[in-house]
Order: sequence, then C-alpha cells, then structure tokens
Amino acid sequence: MTPTRTAAATSAAALALLLAPGALASGPGPGASQELAEGVRTTVLSNPSGTSRWAYPTRAGLIRSRPRVGTRVRGRLRLLTEDGLPDVYLLQARRQGPGGEDWVKLGIPGRPNGRTGWVPRDALGSFRRTITSVTVSRKLRRVSVRRNGKRVARFQIGIGKTGTPTPAGRFWIREKFRVAGRGSLYGPRALGTSAYAPYLTDWPSGGVVGFHGTNQPGLLPGRVSHGCIRLRNKDILRFYRLVGVGTPVTIR
Repeated sequence: MTPTRTAAATSAAALALLLAPGALASGPGPGASQELAEGVRTTVLSNPSGTSRWAYPTRAGLIRSRPRVGTRVRGRLRLLTEDGLPDVYLLQARRQGPGGEDWVKLGIPGRPNGRTGWVPRDALGSFRRTITSVTVSRKLRRVSVRRNGKRVARFQIGIGKTGTPTPAGRFWIREKFRVAGRGSLYGPRALGTSAYAPYLTDWPSGGVVGFHGTNQPGLLPGRVSHGCIRLRNKDILRFYRLVGVGTPVTIR
C-alpha cells in the first residue's frame, strides 16, 4: 500500500472509531469514507493519559444515540448532581457537518455504567481543559494522580467488599465538597464520580461511587466499603487539592 493510501485508510478508521455509538473505541464502521467525502469534521476532545475536556450543561437537553435529531433518546443532561451541585460532563468527540451541524459525544452518568451519547453543541457551556487524570488499581489498593501522564501522587485506598464491589471502567469527577462534622464516616472531603454501583454505596445519596476520607484508617488498604473508594484523611485532603471536577477516572 502506498503512503497516500495508508494515510487515507488510517483517517477513515479513526473517524469510524469516533462515530461508534457505544464507545470511543469500538471498531471501524462502513460509513467512515463517506463521512470524510461529505466534509464532516470529527475531533477527539479527551485523552485520559493527556488532555481532556469537560463542560457544564446549559439546559436539560436530550442525549441521543447518534449525532442527528430524531435518533433514539438515551437520556437527558442533568443540571445538578444528586447532592444539588452543578453537574459536569466529560467530552469525548465533536462532530461538525458542512451544513452547520455541530454535535458533541459525551459520557452519561448512571446505570448501566459506560453509556455514551450525543448532544447539540449549544446544550453545553464552554469547553474546559484538564491535564490531570486518576487511575485506581483495585488489585493493588492504590489510586494514582497524574499530570500529562506523569504520576504526581499515589495513595493507599479501601475499595468495595466482594459483595458490593467498586465497578471498573472509565468515569470522571462530577462534584467536590467539604464534609461537616469531626469524625465523619466520610472524612473531611468527598468527590463524587460518574460511576454507579449495583447496590447502595456509602454515598449519602446512595449508589454513587465516590472518593472520601474515613474515620477508620486502620482498615486501609482493604475491601472495606459498599463500593466507594476510601482514603486516609490526610490523603483525601491532598487528593482533593490535586483533582478537579471533570478529571477522568479509570478504575481497573
């Protein structure tokens, strides 16, 4: 294959990956070459090991299965989290058509985990950028924080018990807040994610998988929770400072 043909084939395959309805990388599809020929421009917005983009919704718009009006509805954008804080969405890709069409692919928080969908660009506020990422190793009972792929911090953690496991997948931080009261089960800080456990978790609103402190540091590291990720209180304070809303989270 000539270099020109190789480049064209690579571009078509990359576009097909972006347009797949289920995930950012679910395999090439037959319409990629036609999309390129019709002048459709698709841009990757997030890379968990590098730069990622996120946004606040501007309205409770419909989330669709494909970047087109009239396709199946997968849900609605949420303006607020379960705790009443402004919700945010991690953005995956942007698709712009020659006729002015402009759609954004994003993750959908809620059960089942891992869903994605498309919304019109004007349903979101300005794109915000982060170079921070979080990786949780359930096997090693550790969470690592990275900046531009370079590790800047690592902490021991507690994860879900065998019967109430911490789910694996790719998620993001949706909210951050201080916890009132000394000796709280949640420690001094908490960060809510887009991950949901099959059962009720330690989270006040139930079901959300979050990072928080603990009033039982001697149990860490270990399988100690109903799905949430616990850090020692001194560690959650530093983690809270390092990690902002919109930060991608990978749980392995």
